[in-house]
Parts: sequence; structure tokens; C-alpha cells
Amino acid sequence: MKDYGPFADTAESVPVNHSSDVVNARQVVRTLAQRAGLSLVHQTKLVTAASELGRNMLIYGGGGVVRAAIVTDTGRPGVHVEFRDQGPGIPDVEVAMQDGWTSGNGLGLGLSGAKRLVDEFDIASSEKGTTVRIVKWGR
Repeated sequence: MKDYGPFADTAESVPVNHSSDVVNARQVVRTLAQRAGLSLVHQTKLVTAASELGRNMLIYGGGGVVRAAIVTDTGRPGVHVEFRDQGPGIPDVEVAMQDGWTSGNGLGLGLSGAKRLVDEFDIASSEKGTTVRIVKWGR
């Protein structure tokens, strides 16, 4: 995924340790999407992906941190969201990214469904945790 500048300096962080924290993280993402001028459809797609990824982080990674910020690329605004946990990792990312694969506990989107809702998607996973980064751009 491209580096969009000083993300760490401008990101809003939301610790996710309980279901209610996923709701808080979604609200932060929605607010940033509105501030970035994303259309209602794009806001909804981004928030839906964030909800799925946040719940996955809580259920499978034991919680973590969601960081989100408005970013720009060639004058186009977007929202970059990072989901980082220190859980056991995803044993086979390639399998987990396949359409139709689900653990049965999420919203039914799975990682591949969340990926389809955003413009950029990056995942890194090891036995020390998983980090997923997404970006949704305004049009």
C-alpha cells in the first residue's frame, strides 16, 4: 500500500477490547468519511468494511487498536484505516481471502468482502498479530 504521509501523526486511535469499542471505531470512521467528503454510498461501504474488520480483530485477535485518518493523493481525499492486533495471526491468509470463506462468526462478508468494499486493502499476519490497512477514496 502506498505511503500517504504522516499517518501516525494525524490518526485518531480507538482501542478495541469490547463490542462497544467496535461501535466507537465505526463512528470515528464515519465522522472522518463525512469530513473527507465521501458520498453516502462510499461512507456506508467504508463503515461496513470497518465493522467487519473491527469485529474480526476483536474475536480472533483478542482486540487491538483501530487508527484512522483523512489522507490525500493527488488532491483526492480519502480515509485510511488501520486495524492492528497482537493475536495469534491468520494461519493461511490466502485461504482466508478467498470468496465464500468465513469463520461463521462475522457479518458474513469475510476478509474478501471487506476488500471489495474499499479501494485499497493490505493485510500482514504472523504469529505476533495481524494488521489490515484499508483506504476508501472520494470520487
